[in-house]
Amino acid sequence: MNSSIALSSVARPLTDLLSSGSDSGIKSKRKAMDQPRVDEDRELVARAQSGDASAFDELVVKYTPRLYGLVYNMTSNHEDTNDLLQDIFAKAYKAIRGFRGKSSFYTWVHSIAVNMTLNFLKKRGRRFQLSLDDVDSSIQNDKEFLEATATSSPVREADLSELQKRLNEAMMKLSDEHRAVVTMFHIMGMPHAEISKILRVSEGTVRSRLFYANRQLQNYLEEFRKNPVS
Repeated sequence: MNSSIALSSVARPLTDLLSSGSDSGIKSKRKAMDQPRVDEDRELVARAQSGDASAFDELVVKYTPRLYGLVYNMTSNHEDTNDLLQDIFAKAYKAIRGFRGKSSFYTWVHSIAVNMTLNFLKKRGRRFQLSLDDVDSSIQNDKEFLEATATSSPVREADLSELQKRLNEAMMKLSDEHRAVVTMFHIMGMPHAEISKILRVSEGTVRSRLFYANRQLQNYLEEFRKNPVS
């Protein structure tokens, strides 16, 4: 797996976020993102379920760049990402006969990827500084959160050429679950509803985690803004 795949799959949407113009344009993009997703993979899935290995190969080719970007932004390690991708597709291949289509294949395979990556990160020994349940509960009652708009994004406020390194460092300071939400929403461009299905939590929980993560990123980047590299 070429590491440039992760960069090409992530750099474009991240650049778009950083250079976003009017709020109306952003809102229209969000509205489009929130439209119901049509499962374009139904035929390939049916063939794969019937034992057609080439059909599953097509799904692997289609989803490898996107899943690589997702997993890499959660692990920040290319070798771990390569290993995890192999495990993710192996699990999907073994489980695809049991896939009933209650969700789209897109949601299903992303759910496998996120859950396996979170389990990997926990086994890797990352320590959590705060209880996620406590954070979710307190943020949902936060006045600032209730008044915040969907267009608020610390990622957009950063200058890609100057703050990319600091942004990556700030991302890695987030808890695994909060980094996953930021990755899916800001970098991969997923709507709240899709993230909710993938994580199997309410949309309110997705929004509260995203709000908390945004605020943390803003705090992490504030010092750099006050003392930029000359």
